[in-house]
Amino acid sequence: MTNQTTNYGVLFDHGRHARIGLPEAVFCQGKPREAVLGLLRDRAADAAPVLFTRLAPEVFAAAPEDLRARYNYHPLSRTAFTRPLPPKPHGRVALVSAGTADGSVLWEAARTLEYLGITRLVIEDNGVAGLWRITASLPDLAAADAIIVTAGLDAALASVVGGLTPRPVFAVPTSVGYGMARHGQTALAAMLVSCAPGVGVMNIDNGYGAACAAARIINLLNDKESSCPGKP
Repeated sequence: MTNQTTNYGVLFDHGRHARIGLPEAVFCQGKPREAVLGLLRDRAADAAPVLFTRLAPEVFAAAPEDLRARYNYHPLSRTAFTRPLPPKPHGRVALVSAGTADGSVLWEAARTLEYLGITRLVIEDNGVAGLWRITASLPDLAAADAIIVTAGLDAALASVVGGLTPRPVFAVPTSVGYGMARHGQTALAAMLVSCAPGVGVMNIDNGYGAACAAARIINLLNDKESSCPGKP
């Protein structure tokens, strides 16, 4: 399908899924409310599934009840989709947060993976103030093919996880913390200078981006399995 401009100034990239393995998504924050509601109406009638991110609860609530019923909406993550993509037969992503205050970012990533048809395991409140929590979660992290870590404040959890598992780790700094946390800038800097080698760092609060990074690994695993079925 070719790209097509809507009445709301949005040019959908319908070829993205075939090109990079990740479908188009709608980032709602900053868009006029009527444009978002119009996109919700249009995409609900489309056969292709679509993911809406940063869809504020008050904006979604402004949609007619029959339209809201067409969507799977999750207010904490501010995500909505009509239906998920077909499940991937191989691969799993573990998502771990430092605290429940990181929940909106953690669940944006988790819901994106759900939409993409990828198996995920959510592990919340495993911050380094109680290291016994993350050590107890290590078997679940080791069983995953990729790990997403969300943390604010000093963001030490990313270095801890990166130093305890060989799995690919994608770290997301969150805008959580007092004063010198600087709305996530301190967490971002801490993750960027992590002493754990090979930790990939996303932008502040970008759970969607982390999920897409992990999805590229899962897509690669599935591609290899489909080209070499039954290979040990």
